[in-house]
Amino acid sequence: MEKKFKELYLAGEIEFEEIDDYVEKWNNSDEPCTLREYLGLNAQEEDVWIEDSDEALQELLDSQKKGSRA
Repeated sequence: MEKKFKELYLAGEIEFEEIDDYVEKWNNSDEPCTLREYLGLNAQEEDVWIEDSDEALQELLDSQKKGSRA
């Protein structure tokens, strides 16, 4: 199964800015899943992204990155 945006980002394999490419791919696909599922985000992450900003989501994911290295 293909890795999701979040998984790749947390692994350091892609830059955060690539989220825009993933959104565009999802918009142009026939994927039956929601955008949140397509990106691999949980409900809290989706809320931060929608209600706050890209930057707020990036900060949240970066905090998970740091937490996983501890």
